[in-house]
Amino acid sequence: MLLRSTLEQFDVLFATTDPDLAAHEGLNNFRVLKDANRDQPLDCLRCVGQAFAMMREVRPDVVISTGALPGLVCLIVGRLLGARTIWLDSMANSETPSMSGRLARRFSTLWLTQWEHLARPGEYAGSLL
Repeated sequence: MLLRSTLEQFDVLFATTDPDLAAHEGLNNFRVLKDANRDQPLDCLRCVGQAFAMMREVRPDVVISTGALPGLVCLIVGRLLGARTIWLDSMANSETPSMSGRLARRFSTLWLTQWEHLARPGEYAGSLL
């Protein structure tokens, strides 16, 4: 949501795992995906199915994700469908990139971290907070 004002000039669809986020933030254009992690294989499959259906329907030009498995799935599916992809590794991962972040490097057009000491050349442009 920290990027929301920057994105207002574009046709944006927000995807979230939190159904209350849309009401809390006043979002009209959003989808809710099943939350999942690597320890929940059935939830992962459901999330992949939902993300694939959403991305195939929307056909985004750009996918931006700030982390976790559902965001990684959207990023990968978006890339497979030809979208440019941007990964912003979260503020929570100050010692090492998240597991999703490490995987996202392979599928991202642009991969950024909010921690300068974790960045490779070109992967740090400042933090959001």
